[in-house]
Amino acid sequence: PGSSPSDTPRREEDRVEIISGVFQGLTTGTPIALFIRNRDVDSRPYERIKDIFRPGHADYTYFKKYGHRDYRGGGRASARETAARVAAGVVADKIIAPLGVKVIGYTIELGGIRAEKIDMNAIDKNPFLCPDPDVSRDMEELVKKIRKEGESRGGIVEIKVIGCPAGLGEPVFDKLDADIAKAVMSVGAVKGVEIGAGFGSARLKGSQNNDPITPDGFASNNSGGILGGISNGDDILLRVAIKPIPSIGKEQSTINEKGKPVMIRLGGRYDVSAIPRIIPVLEAMIKIIIADHYLRYKKTR
Repeated sequence: PGSSPSDTPRREEDRVEIISGVFQGLTTGTPIALFIRNRDVDSRPYERIKDIFRPGHADYTYFKKYGHRDYRGGGRASARETAARVAAGVVADKIIAPLGVKVIGYTIELGGIRAEKIDMNAIDKNPFLCPDPDVSRDMEELVKKIRKEGESRGGIVEIKVIGCPAGLGEPVFDKLDADIAKAVMSVGAVKGVEIGAGFGSARLKGSQNNDPITPDGFASNNSGGILGGISNGDDILLRVAIKPIPSIGKEQSTINEKGKPVMIRLGGRYDVSAIPRIIPVLEAMIKIIIADHYLRYKKTR
């Protein structure tokens, strides 16, 4: 938190404690358990709305499923749980990095402002992890405007997996693209995933969508690096749709736990957008999936 103008004012050290599974820099074979403490916690703003369902949040569905809920920030639906995913992604990276696999995510759209060029060298040089430095400045101005309005905005994150070996994935129920999509969709705020040409392939002819195969590899990458659920050695490319943060400063209509209509205006420390903070989370989930499938692949060799 705090690395981007769109972030919450909340500050966390995110210092990871290794509880088990590692000794003197090496794995021991037992499960690796990681522990991250929440230090900058303030649940007071939630007290006044503890019986009210926040629009866009999981309050209502959790209550319907379990009959009760932890109102102090969303419980399992809180974005704070993603810190554990990022920590696990570091472990997965230890497995795939030696293979030359790199997972790189970046913002291609925020609040309707879209990157017009992709310069991979520019990603780490602006707070929105945008590959178009000129557009990143427009994004920053938009975020300032949105914050003043008490609003939030969504966007699109593109992720590229470079160096993934061919042969990872299973032919039917554990397809690599299916597992990647499931892992990415498990992250809160994600509402859509497309791989390769994605929905654009629906408007192409077969001759346009097929990637010609040459002695040097594929001439195009509409498949997104996956065919038949198995990696083909090309870059894996996907785009992820991120919804606007549901916590906003504007008054909204909803109901309470008794079903009575009420109006609600949220206070507290909220992000203007899940972008760019969601990017390392998405990268981590993909690293975990690639590592899992690589280990399965090794067992067949």
